[in-house]
Amino acid sequence: MSLELLRSLVWMDYRLAVLFTVIIPLILLLWSTVKNVPAITQLLIIYWRVASLLAITVYLMMPQWPVAYVTGFMALVLIPISLWFWVDLNEEISDRQDLIGQVFSSWRWAITLYCTLAAIGQAFYLPCAFVAGAVQTPSCQVWLEPPLMFKDIFHAQARAGTLGFFAAVALVIYMLYLSYFVFVRLPKQGRSATGL
Repeated sequence: MSLELLRSLVWMDYRLAVLFTVIIPLILLLWSTVKNVPAITQLLIIYWRVASLLAITVYLMMPQWPVAYVTGFMALVLIPISLWFWVDLNEEISDRQDLIGQVFSSWRWAITLYCTLAAIGQAFYLPCAFVAGAVQTPSCQVWLEPPLMFKDIFHAQARAGTLGFFAAVALVIYMLYLSYFVFVRLPKQGRSATGL
């Protein structure tokens, strides 16, 4: 694949990510809160907890740390799981035939498809994280261009290493919370989000 084609695909991926993982779920969260739809609101809160790994990834990419390629891939795997995992919430949402239920279900299918295709595409670039010096190759550097532009716009005065440090701290907290969920909470309450 040519570098220019890869660059256009990477930028398209970031644009789709902003649409599917930030803008639409934010609108849905506000809508479900205003309309008082607890099942959708609760599932979206769970979604935002899981999807925060994408934000962490963007900040880990600013100092060009290879671990960012792994966290980005893992976020794309965890997001669909978080949206379909909960039996009790799935039942409540599938029973809804109103507009918000239909829009939410459409988004859930769309983001699942997006995450699946994006994860397949990004899997080819996981060696950027594991092969010594690979992060400096042109194909790995292309993935860093959007986060570096984001840094130039929103954090022009900040050092990339400082932003990366805070992202690393956030990643440690994320991993501790995920470990607590997998090893403590999940065995106790299973696939019930409410724990009932």
